Amino acid sequence: MTVKVIELVGESEESWEDAAQQAVADANETLEEITGIDVVSQTADVEGGTITHYRTTIDVAFVLQR
Repeated sequence: MTVKVIELVGESEESWEDAAQQAVADANETLEEITGIDVVSQTADVEGGTITHYRTTIDVAFVLQR
Protein backbone atom coordinates (compact mmCIF):
# COMPACT_ATOMS: atom_id res chain seq x y z
CA MET A 1 0.00 0.00 0.00
CA THR A 2 1.17 3.50 -0.85
CA VAL A 3 -0.26 6.62 0.79
CA LYS A 4 -0.17 10.06 -0.80
CA VAL A 5 -0.38 13.30 1.19
CA ILE A 6 -1.78 16.56 -0.18
CA GLU A 7 -2.15 19.95 1.48
CA LEU A 8 -5.55 21.66 1.57
CA VAL A 9 -6.89 24.86 3.11
CA GLY A 10 -10.43 24.84 4.48
CA GLU A 11 -12.35 28.02 5.23
CA SER A 12 -15.24 28.74 7.60
CA GLU A 13 -17.00 31.63 9.28
CA GLU A 14 -17.67 29.42 12.34
CA SER A 15 -14.44 27.83 13.64
CA TRP A 16 -11.06 26.28 12.84
CA GLU A 17 -12.56 22.83 13.39
CA ASP A 18 -15.33 23.57 10.89
CA ALA A 19 -12.75 24.83 8.39
CA ALA A 20 -10.85 21.52 8.69
CA GLN A 21 -14.10 19.55 8.34
CA GLN A 22 -15.01 21.52 5.21
CA ALA A 23 -11.66 20.64 3.63
CA VAL A 24 -12.09 16.94 4.49
CA ALA A 25 -15.66 16.91 3.17
CA ASP A 26 -14.57 18.49 -0.12
CA ALA A 27 -11.64 16.08 -0.47
CA ASN A 28 -13.92 13.13 0.24
CA GLU A 29 -15.94 13.99 -2.89
CA THR A 30 -13.00 13.15 -5.18
CA LEU A 31 -10.60 11.03 -3.11
CA GLU A 32 -11.11 7.46 -1.93
CA GLU A 33 -9.77 5.91 1.25
CA ILE A 34 -8.78 9.02 3.20
CA THR A 35 -6.85 7.61 6.15
CA GLY A 36 -6.17 10.72 8.24
CA ILE A 37 -5.23 14.37 8.46
CA ASP A 38 -2.55 16.44 10.14
CA VAL A 39 -3.34 20.05 11.07
CA VAL A 40 -0.50 22.20 9.72
CA SER A 41 -1.71 25.67 10.72
CA GLN A 42 -4.69 27.75 11.72
CA THR A 43 -5.14 31.39 10.73
CA ALA A 44 -7.95 33.92 10.86
CA ASP A 45 -9.09 37.33 9.67
CA VAL A 46 -9.95 39.83 12.41
CA GLU A 47 -12.17 42.91 12.15
CA GLY A 48 -12.96 45.16 15.08
CA GLY A 49 -11.35 42.79 17.55
CA THR A 50 -13.48 39.82 16.42
CA ILE A 51 -12.50 36.81 14.32
CA THR A 52 -14.54 36.94 11.13
CA HIS A 53 -13.05 34.18 9.00
CA TYR A 54 -11.17 31.00 9.97
CA ARG A 55 -8.68 29.04 7.84
CA THR A 56 -7.20 25.65 8.66
CA THR A 57 -4.40 24.15 6.58
CA ILE A 58 -4.32 20.35 6.68
CA ASP A 59 -2.32 17.53 5.17
CA VAL A 60 -4.72 14.83 3.93
CA ALA A 61 -3.45 11.24 3.60
CA PHE A 62 -5.15 8.79 1.26
CA VAL A 63 -4.36 5.38 -0.24
CA LEU A 64 -3.33 5.39 -3.91
CA GLN A 65 -5.55 3.25 -6.12
CA ARG A 66 -3.97 0.78 -8.53
